[in-house]
Amino acid sequence: MPITVTAPRGQLTEAGRREILPQLTEALVSASGATGNAYFTSIVGGTVHTLDPLDIYADGANRRIVMVELKLPNIGLPDPAARAAFIATATDIVEALTVEDHRREDTWINILNAPDGGWGIGGVAYTGEALIAATIAGG
Repeated sequence: MPITVTAPRGQLTEAGRREILPQLTEALVSASGATGNAYFTSIVGGTVHTLDPLDIYADGANRRIVMVELKLPNIGLPDPAARAAFIATATDIVEALTVEDHRREDTWINILNAPDGGWGIGGVAYTGEALIAATIAGG
């Protein structure tokens, strides 16, 4: 379940660049109700992209937005409460790991769901049912 963080260079602290993905992974695992499930945790990964601050925009103008995009199967974070929990926690994580003048409203979270069978690892396309079975077996 890829997590992509895109931030203007210098917006994340040095510790923030190292810690943001491990902390977002933990937040996703927790919001999914899979804390302690080794298989579920092992299929969460991601990247941190730091761009020239002049390449980040909002409102049609240059702005220091930090964006977190989560892509997961349609069974992940299946209800509004789980999605809201992830968004709130992810925003708190970004706030803690950015420079002091980062504004909370400059953290944007986007959750994208793959259709059933449209998410996979190692050449295997997982249906929701197959992913649940693998998670239970690997837990």
